[in-house]
Amino acid sequence: MGRNFKKKVTPLLLTAPANFWLWAFFTIPLISILWLSLTTGNTLDGFTLTWNFGIYPDAVSQYSEQFGRSFLYGGISTALALIFMYPVAYWIAFRGGKYKAIFLFLLLLPFLVSFIIRILTWQFILADNGIVLSALKDIGLVSQNAHVLSTPFAVIAGLTYDNLPWMALPVYVALDGIKRDQIEAASDLYASGYQRFRTVILPLSAPGIYAGILLVGISSVGDFLSAQILGGPSTTMIGNIIQTQYVQNQNYPLASALSLVLMVALLAFVVLYGRFFGSKTLKEFAG
Repeated sequence: MGRNFKKKVTPLLLTAPANFWLWAFFTIPLISILWLSLTTGNTLDGFTLTWNFGIYPDAVSQYSEQFGRSFLYGGISTALALIFMYPVAYWIAFRGGKYKAIFLFLLLLPFLVSFIIRILTWQFILADNGIVLSALKDIGLVSQNAHVLSTPFAVIAGLTYDNLPWMALPVYVALDGIKRDQIEAASDLYASGYQRFRTVILPLSAPGIYAGILLVGISSVGDFLSAQILGGPSTTMIGNIIQTQYVQNQNYPLASALSLVLMVALLAFVVLYGRFFGSKTLKEFAG
């Protein structure tokens, strides 16, 4: 009896800290947001639960443009991060040798700086009189009236740069974990460099690609600082709307509804991506 009791209690005790953390910082706040989204009222008179489910279709229809723009910018920045970081992670994993740790440190070093400072630095770089545009204007490659800030290009550039490590790290871990004898076996079978990459390296690195796309995609879609600092009224993302409704307008029900809609949309994206474009699909395609 005592031994069976210990077998049942021990797993519960071991997982208690994690369960407490999950309930305190995820489940309870999520329930609070759900409850708040179904209320009506204001900060002066308080909020009353009225089960106002109509706020969800109203929120989606009112800010459908911002939702679409967020997923568009997030998708582009995720694709760019993969294009930029896969070769870097590949080179470190296969050519870094004993200096892999140093190269990874140098790769991550700029991102130890505050997120806001990095965004403000991009604002300085992309400014009309910044080091990039001013130099291009001086040599006549762009017109004197050219500007980049407050454009989709500036926002996507900021989103891509800020999330590069979240793509590089999982891809590097997947590439570094590939056994070299598998690649050598493909070489022994007279596979070309491209064939080795397509049939061996790419499928085995698919879990890292999958993780990187999810990390960068979710971070980019929910971002609001890049659009706020580098963008303008025409580049507003849904994160900016949520931040404005919470902080400035104090319209907590609408902000909560928008947050939940965004969360559900991202969850649906994760499920669909895992179903149709997960690592298993990549392996079957490569095979």
